[in-house]
Amino acid sequence: MDYDVVIAGGSVAGLLCAREIAAKNHKVLVIEEDYEIGTPEHCGGVVSIPAMDDLGVIPMRATLDNKIRSATIVAPSGKSFTLDARPQQVIVLDRREFDKQIAHQAQVNGAEIRVKSSLREITKDGVRTSDGEIKCKVVVDARGVSSLIHKDRTGTLQSAQYEVFADWIDKERIEVHLDQEKYPGFFAWVIPTRRDEAKIGVAGRGINPALVIEEFLKKKGKHSTIRKIFAPIWIKGPIKEFVTGNVITIGDAAGQAKPTTAGGIYSSGLGGILAGRSISKFLDSGKESSLSEYQKKWTGKFGKEFEHMLLARSLLERLDNKSIDSIFDSITPKILDEISKEGSFDFHTTSVAKILGVRGSVKAVQAILGNELRRLLN
Repeated sequence: MDYDVVIAGGSVAGLLCAREIAAKNHKVLVIEEDYEIGTPEHCGGVVSIPAMDDLGVIPMRATLDNKIRSATIVAPSGKSFTLDARPQQVIVLDRREFDKQIAHQAQVNGAEIRVKSSLREITKDGVRTSDGEIKCKVVVDARGVSSLIHKDRTGTLQSAQYEVFADWIDKERIEVHLDQEKYPGFFAWVIPTRRDEAKIGVAGRGINPALVIEEFLKKKGKHSTIRKIFAPIWIKGPIKEFVTGNVITIGDAAGQAKPTTAGGIYSSGLGGILAGRSISKFLDSGKESSLSEYQKKWTGKFGKEFEHMLLARSLLERLDNKSIDSIFDSITPKILDEISKEGSFDFHTTSVAKILGVRGSVKAVQAILGNELRRLLN
């Protein structure tokens, strides 16, 4: 059977793209190389309710794991501060169920989905898959970080995420642990999903994530590990071209995950939606200029924020543990209250700038950060 569009990758971006294309009565096929939609689940699943509204998804009971009330950030010295997450309406999704919910939306609209089917080659007339040749007019690459690794390994970090049971988990609080010696260029995290259950993860440049996460959990206390996932994450921002001829790149494959946290449910998901609408417009009109609208709209929405995230990442990577501790020593209750009330989970570099720029910490880090800090603060 011939299709208008073949989408390689059945995660958030690919499925939302399929939903939009099928809604306009175009024939779309999603191929997913794994045995199941939503597997393997290596995403933390943290997102905001306003972001979910933008994606056109109301989480079902099975999809919504948890609501977050606070986030605690821990310095290398052990000093910490806690932000109120309630104004930002932060939730944790069960990614297996979330992806299946979007897959159902796409299927109801008319999309076809196949699992255990992978893209082998893009051909003149369509694609060659593990199931054979398929003709199509447009190919969408939604295969995630795996399609970027062979292009640029400097943009990836190795990560590990375990699902654990433990009585020390606070059901309503996320934890972020900063330590440039243990997790260089990134951090460790605790994302509670249910009572006494959480996703525990680590990532960093040049680390062995299996050894590092075991050490982190050992210090945390008694626990039972029920699942282990090891996967690269992308932290280098968007690729240069989202559209090349009739090949459209979306989601993590397009570098649409946040450079600061590698989270991409919202930014990648909206990339899929915008691409799907542009592809539908192209199929209706035949005008190739319709395809380029996708990158323009995504960049208009996220471009400036991602530039700031990349700058913030550059600054944070150059701080040593002593400098991070000095910043924590300077943070006041007033700053925390401002960030909690005015900050945005989806667009958070303003909050990062406030933390880096608190009075008293600037002198400690000015020599390291120089003019770049002033750019972020402005």
